[in-house]
Amino acid sequence: MKKEWQIICHDAWLKALLFWVPVLLSLIIWGIFSAGIARDLPIGIVDHDNSSMSRSLIRNYDASPSLAVTTHFSVNEDATVALREGRIYALVIIPHDLEKNTLLGKVPQVTAFYNSQFILIGKLINSGLLSAHGTYVAQIETFKDLTNTHGNLEHAIGEALPISSKISPLFNASTHYGQFLVTAVIPAMWQIIIMVTIVLFWARPLREKPINTWLSQLDFMPELVRLIPYALIFWLQGVVYISIFYGTLQWPMHGSWFLLIFAQFLLVIACISVTTLFFFVTLDATRAMSLVAGFSAPAFAFMGVTFPTTDMPFLAQLWRALLPVSHYINIQIHQVNYGSSFNASLSDFFSLMLFFSALLMAKVVFNKHKSKKIEIQEETMPIEKGSNE
Repeated sequence: MKKEWQIICHDAWLKALLFWVPVLLSLIIWGIFSAGIARDLPIGIVDHDNSSMSRSLIRNYDASPSLAVTTHFSVNEDATVALREGRIYALVIIPHDLEKNTLLGKVPQVTAFYNSQFILIGKLINSGLLSAHGTYVAQIETFKDLTNTHGNLEHAIGEALPISSKISPLFNASTHYGQFLVTAVIPAMWQIIIMVTIVLFWARPLREKPINTWLSQLDFMPELVRLIPYALIFWLQGVVYISIFYGTLQWPMHGSWFLLIFAQFLLVIACISVTTLFFFVTLDATRAMSLVAGFSAPAFAFMGVTFPTTDMPFLAQLWRALLPVSHYINIQIHQVNYGSSFNASLSDFFSLMLFFSALLMAKVVFNKHKSKKIEIQEETMPIEKGSNE
């Protein structure tokens, strides 16, 4: 272990992946979402009515925290081009005779377009438009009902809004997107960094020795001891990560710190086990790195944080089950949000431990490779002939 630590200190790539790269990437991810809530998303307006009522409606849109009316268009075609080019995230078209039809008791139609492919932005735009529009409609209905209720404002509001709704979020009460996304992005990124580092660990001796020589000299189980410093460093990274977010930044934490830290340790060992199997299946750094990239890069999409797992097709659910971080994120959500007991996450803890079997599989593969290399060497070894003298 002491020798391995010296190697780490003299290897620039290992030093980067173990120390400053995870910190830098985590700071970048946190910086992107540190604002917490997306605000002032630009929208465009086409006002065909140009009345006091339409201008008041536009001011209502602009007053919404998530919306900002940045552009007014005179024709629909220019507005459509701006929406397609991404200069605005939504387009609201106010029809002719909006004020006239409203005063006559008719129901004019205001049309809004937005791109729902931007999932987060689309949800915010839709929510902001519905809220602003609904508030303005309620104001108009209240003023209309004031005459029927003889100036009684409470009765007028009751007539305009016979059913009111109140939303009380059970988790992430501040709707902070950092708490929602950063705590999922960083573990997914962390899994990639662990796997890439372990590939470099196994591939490093091949820079100096032929693969046949390395295999013949390698003793698999004692070699795993050299992985202990890596496992401890990665485990410490996880502890620091949750300490900053749930300690320093004081994001809500309702569960057991011990269970969460224990789950991080299991995740580190699971990633090491799977990567070791990948490497000994290929015995090639480039191919192993490609396997790691293809296996772990889509992890965030399959974790079930931004897209419900129940709506995933079977292959996506299968891939998710093969990712160690998917089981870890379940434990993290259960502890951070729900404060669940150990029994509630027992299946995920068992799944993480099941990945340890990849080390045994890697040892079987290693033994097969080693025996084949020895057989090939024996077959190609020249036979010395004795002299007749």
